[in-house]
Amino acid sequence: MRRTPALIVGGGPAGATAALLLARARAPHLLIERSAETGDALCGGFLSWRTLETLSAIGIRPSALNRDHIRRLRLFAGQRKAEAWLPRPAIAVSRWRLDTLLLEHAITAGAVVERGVAVRGVEGLTVRLADESEIAADALFLTTGKHDVRGLARPVERDDDPALGLRVRLGPSDALDRMVGGTIELHLFDRGYAGLARQEDGTVNCCMAVHRSRLTEAGSPDALLDRLGRESPRLGDRLAYRANSTAIDAVANVPYGWRATDTAPGLFRLGDQAACIPSLAGEGMGIAIESGLRAANAYLRGGPEAAIAYQQRLARDLARPFAVAGTIRAAAERPLWASALTWAVRLTPQIAGIVARLTRVTHMPLDA
Repeated sequence: MRRTPALIVGGGPAGATAALLLARARAPHLLIERSAETGDALCGGFLSWRTLETLSAIGIRPSALNRDHIRRLRLFAGQRKAEAWLPRPAIAVSRWRLDTLLLEHAITAGAVVERGVAVRGVEGLTVRLADESEIAADALFLTTGKHDVRGLARPVERDDDPALGLRVRLGPSDALDRMVGGTIELHLFDRGYAGLARQEDGTVNCCMAVHRSRLTEAGSPDALLDRLGRESPRLGDRLAYRANSTAIDAVANVPYGWRATDTAPGLFRLGDQAACIPSLAGEGMGIAIESGLRAANAYLRGGPEAAIAYQQRLARDLARPFAVAGTIRAAAERPLWASALTWAVRLTPQIAGIVARLTRVTHMPLDA
């Protein structure tokens, strides 16, 4: 059995950020990542102005992620449409690009990374790998995203109609770019919504959150997209730029609204393992990066015992963003309420900016 003072399970934004800070502090650690090469995880890809400031502070320039800014929100519900300025410019970026840069920065700083290492389960603070070997740690940073690890699954209540995440790439196309470029679009429909934004390679990322009942009624992801395109003609106009060979990525049973309010000594939950905000808030990656910073700083100050205070503080700071995002999500998934919401934003565009600010996580100073 191997031992390490700090073990980070997962090399996404949360894990890479934590590894970067531990490496800069010369704190012994090990990051293990199941994929041998960086992929493009299912994600909306939105980075708010606050998250961009945090990334700049740790050495990731926004222009290295995407040179094109998102300045406006465009909202669709049925026949209604509304537009509003974001409080400050944001960007959209693929997870491949973001994860690659963050992990490269961590490795350059001295992070110890092992790739192609799959975790089969966890008992206490000991991780059992797919090859039956084990790694014991004094502190475990759990950063496996939406995928639970056996032994540390999130205690989420069962939902009779759980949310699914779907993602498809559109374009690139000049016509599509004229439709979407420079905006983050939200298309609201019965029991779900879709977010669209242009990423660094010119393609438009279309990421959806839908309830399982919608997929069951349609019969397949392709049939669901066809049905949504008919129900929401403007969304259908965008989906027309999906190539027939383009895969539809999916993740099941996304526990939107869940937060870890407590933990055990030595166990730091990060990213979606700490909290899963409704995706229409566009703050999932912001929470992942912020949790990586907070967890690493807490560990460096107080060791494994600092996990409890870290988890409780993060949960408290996320209470308001989650409450606001949950309320908006509940309205967005009901056609009548979605239409009213869009009408309200059209009449008073400032509402969108207020909601955008209220759904951001508080970013702590790097040395807090």
